[in-house]
Amino acid sequence: MSSDPRTPILVGSGQICERDGGVEPIELMVRAARAAAADAGAEKLLELVDSVRVVGLLSWRYRDPGALVAERIGATVRHTGYSGNGGSTPQVFVNGAAEDIAAGRADVVLIGGAESWRTRTKMRAQKLRPEWTVQDESIPAAEIMVTDVPMEAESERRIGLDRPSYVYPLFEQALRISAGRSIEAHRKFIGDLWARFSDVAATNPNAWVQRTYTADEIAVPSPDNRMISTPYTKLLNSNNMVDQSAMLLMCSVEVATRLGIPRENWVFPQAGTESHDTYAIAERYALDESPAIRIAGARALELAGIGIDDVSYVDVYSCFPSAVQVAANELGLASDDPARPLTVTGGLTFGGGPWNNYVSHSIATMMNRLRESPGVYGLVTANSGYLTKHAMGVYRTEPPAGGFRRVDVQAEVDVEPRTRALIAYEGPATAESWTVAYGRDGSPERGFLAARTPAGERTLATSTDTADLERLASDDVAGQRVDIAEDGHFRLG
Repeated sequence: MSSDPRTPILVGSGQICERDGGVEPIELMVRAARAAAADAGAEKLLELVDSVRVVGLLSWRYRDPGALVAERIGATVRHTGYSGNGGSTPQVFVNGAAEDIAAGRADVVLIGGAESWRTRTKMRAQKLRPEWTVQDESIPAAEIMVTDVPMEAESERRIGLDRPSYVYPLFEQALRISAGRSIEAHRKFIGDLWARFSDVAATNPNAWVQRTYTADEIAVPSPDNRMISTPYTKLLNSNNMVDQSAMLLMCSVEVATRLGIPRENWVFPQAGTESHDTYAIAERYALDESPAIRIAGARALELAGIGIDDVSYVDVYSCFPSAVQVAANELGLASDDPARPLTVTGGLTFGGGPWNNYVSHSIATMMNRLRESPGVYGLVTANSGYLTKHAMGVYRTEPPAGGFRRVDVQAEVDVEPRTRALIAYEGPATAESWTVAYGRDGSPERGFLAARTPAGERTLATSTDTADLERLASDDVAGQRVDIAEDGHFRLG
């Protein structure tokens, strides 16, 4: 099939795992960009980059990291872009770049990011600051193309429910209750799920942790695998203690043809969609569901002209097991299909979780899988916040029949039912979901609870009562009475 010269394609990807440390993010991005050009088979492609779009970094602050990357790869760019925080950003960037290339607004786009978080963490512990590149205030800040995902509703802020390791366990408990599993049976279930992710990472040359783990090694607390928030041990959390980079090179068919980039290196974005669930957790209709994933996933497949059974490879965003289960349920994916694992990378625990940039790695790895199996389809899902913002991408080595298409399905998501949420509530309620957060010494520090009032509203509450924390950590209290004070603290009935 001949392609329109403006058809967007991914032609190269580069991934870096810097295990020796000490390298700043910009240098990791430059290395990955050069690796992407080598992967494409066209070193000259870097000189032709006219837009660099960098995923938001946490380990170092640059005013315009894209400009620094462009300078070091020898490109004279017309545009640089940056993002706020959010793990869906790489897929959003690919969707946008595909549109821009198709419309003639760009010819060659470099997308990706890097984190040197492992190095920074070690240096902070020694009270050291690295001598990395600093751009002073005379450098204009890059355009923010994707803003921060909202992660601080008042109902969450007032009780200190302020991080993913507190929130995703609430989704996990809701999944367990819906599935009708006991606490122990569900512990085994998520351990098995994550063990399968480690199996994939063990065969991924770009994974940060390249070994297999048993379900018990993952899900049972131990001195090297402490409990973070029930039921999640350290190995059930995203692993951000990495120094990693991934960069993607996109261009038009015309550019690829002119440079002689081998046809077997081309991967075509077929379709992309975006959406978000309610920004406030308490407003979600159910804590184990995501209308935004369901609708965005279905529409991405529809735009590509396929169904979920036509997809050979998937990479489901995997910051925590609950994120994977919710997405798999909404997309109609089996969690234990040996012929179609839910990851091509090993996920954010084993493949590596470089904060906002993981999906650049998953897209890069998906490109490799599709090149090995020409003609099949791959699906990448991306997530920001607390299962909040979502982006989907469908990929194939053949051009899409109707051209690349991108849709924001938010209007469809917004008509889905929600739960009435109360910022503050005083009185009796029923336990819906909960977790206990632990300190580094292994002791329970704080409990968080989602509860339903007699009228069916949802309210969020917290507790530091020792007896209640012990019960929450070991017992199934679903449906039991709790008493909530106006200040947001609760006691089990």
